[in-house]
Amino acid sequence: MNTAKTKVLVIDDDVNICELIRLYFEKEGYEVMTVHNGIKAIDSFSTFAPNIVILDIMLPGADGWHVCREIRKISNIPIIMLTAKGETFDKVLGLELGADDYMVKPFDAKELVARVKAVLRRYEHKDIGTQEIVYPNLVINRSNYVVKFNGKELDLPPKELELLFFLASNPNKVFTREQLLEHVWGYDFYGDSRTVDVHIKRLREKLEPQNQNWQLKTVWGVGYKFEVK
Repeated sequence: MNTAKTKVLVIDDDVNICELIRLYFEKEGYEVMTVHNGIKAIDSFSTFAPNIVILDIMLPGADGWHVCREIRKISNIPIIMLTAKGETFDKVLGLELGADDYMVKPFDAKELVARVKAVLRRYEHKDIGTQEIVYPNLVINRSNYVVKFNGKELDLPPKELELLFFLASNPNKVFTREQLLEHVWGYDFYGDSRTVDVHIKRLREKLEPQNQNWQLKTVWGVGYKFEVK
């Protein structure tokens, strides 16, 4: 990716943090917009059309959770969430809402730049290879983020769709929770196995009753697989 054309939207009410992030990213050739209010951030997202969002949790106007939800209604671009040390931050909630990664303040600006580059590389990689998988009563399209089950379109958060797509792309192959974290969330994601369990549970609820020809199956003591009969 040509970083000179890459736009970063920074949403944080701390002006000093915003300027520090701006300094580091502009030095790398990125175009940066900073916003300090959650309500204004949603409008800025539409007008600025960023390639990635750095989003603080605690914001005036509307908190980061709300902003993340609103962005995910219209876009699947990467979001990295920020939280101050000591704040209650539910990693699983953030990931369920569609965040791609998170960092705890205070953070090293160089590490944030590295995280952004890694997330953008993963995002670009999704555009390579097969974009649609078809099984009986199930169609998963990764290019437009649409899943159809029994002819009806399902409303899936990006990470649920990506997890389903990955498993369905590797039928009958068993993956551990750690492997799924690496493949779907990325090698540099610092999550835990509960993240995978929650996403599998939600997928099963939305795909019930599962087709007799395929199912999301738990392999006890190992992990999960997309079983095709």
